[in-house]
Order: sequence, then C-alpha cells, then structure tokens
Amino acid sequence: MLGIGAKIEHPTFGEGVIFGKEGEYFRVYFKDLGEKELGIDYEGFTIIEPSKGDHPKPDLSDIIEAVEVVFDDKLTELTTHFEPEPIQLGEKWLGGTMILTPQDSALQTKEIPIETFFHKIVMMRDRLRVLEQQVNAEDKLDNQDKIKLQQYITRIYGSLTTFNILFKYKEESFSGEKK
Repeated sequence: MLGIGAKIEHPTFGEGVIFGKEGEYFRVYFKDLGEKELGIDYEGFTIIEPSKGDHPKPDLSDIIEAVEVVFDDKLTELTTHFEPEPIQLGEKWLGGTMILTPQDSALQTKEIPIETFFHKIVMMRDRLRVLEQQVNAEDKLDNQDKIKLQQYITRIYGSLTTFNILFKYKEESFSGEKK
C-alpha cells in the first residue's frame, strides 16, 4: 500500500520514506536530499516497504537521521554568505519526467525527473547571482570592467530564459537584456 510510512526507491533521489500528503502530492524524505514533493500519480519509483496504515509509528532511526540532515543543512546555511530563497517549480511539472531521445535509435533514451533538472537550473541561477554580487563588490575592477562583466552575465541570463516555463512565479525566472 502506498501511503504515509511507505519506503520507496526513486530512480534519481534514491531511497525515501513518505511522511506526509498534501493535496495531490506526497511529501517524501530522501536520505541524501532531504524533503521533496512527488505527485501522487508519479509511477517512477519502486515500493520497498508498503505503509502499515494511514498513521504508522515512525522509525526512531529515520527521525534521528532526519534531524541530523536538518542540522547539517542549517549549519551549511549559516556558514555561507549567500542564502538562496526557496524557488518553486510550476505545479504542472511536479512529478513529471523529461525524456531525451537521441536521433540514433541504437542509443538509449534518458529520463530525468523534472524536479532534478529544475534544481540544477535554480542552482545555476543562484550561482550567477553570487557571481554578479562578487563582480559588483570587487575593488580591483574599475567601473568599466564591472559594466562589461555585468553585461556578459545579463546575456547569460537571457540565454537561460528558455527554462522560465518551469518556474512557478515569474519574478523568480531568468531575464536578459531589455531592449
């Protein structure tokens, strides 16, 4: 039975435990990634251990491991200068899969969960923002050099606008040069 307490194996995120349900999504705790939401209709995972009812007793080792991950995440957050804001994937993409099919039919098709791809895009966006901040704060660059680098970064943002369809909120997406 798939429900709260079920242990699953996701092809990308690894082993996880369903610990909640909100609307059309399961809340799943993955050992290496922490909390993720997966669409209830998503069928890309394997059930390792079915749930034992709607409200099973939590396994103490899972709780300890979850707390350790939260502490590690918070420690990392406190030790970095840039704290990215949480970015949400558009609802229509949650639980979806990106399928890459090569032209050569002898080669294997690659399926990537959209959440994984979106996470990479958001990381790239956040790193560009950090680069932008570092360029603006660099004392060794004169204003003309800063402007050149800033224009280049803006053009990179413009090249990434194709991925804006993935973002839930327009203000979190990429924007390039304004004409």
